[in-house]
Amino acid sequence: MVVLFAGLVAYGLRLAPVREIVVGGLVLAVWAVLAGALVRRGTVGYVLGSVLQVALIATGLVVPMMYVVGGLFAVLWLVSLRIGGQIDAERVVREDAEREYEEQHGAGEAATGR
Repeated sequence: MVVLFAGLVAYGLRLAPVREIVVGGLVLAVWAVLAGALVRRGTVGYVLGSVLQVALIATGLVVPMMYVVGGLFAVLWLVSLRIGGQIDAERVVREDAEREYEEQHGAGEAATGR
């Protein structure tokens, strides 16, 4: 959505030729979707997403307000990476504790909630 709105601003203010706005917007949009799809498959998605944040900030060269908007989204990205890592670590600890409980008390009791 950010890419779309930045493209509309660039078009409306005639900050770049229409062809460049459309091509640049499509490249960034496809890049964002690809990075989002690859995040669950390993580090490639995280790297693509991080580089995308830099590219979005760089769109400030065409639409100066994107320095601010891109910067805010980059901060959100970094916070999400940090909190996501904490959540993943906590999930591993919880799953280990559940597995240990099931081994000690039997799988039948754990499944019935007793």
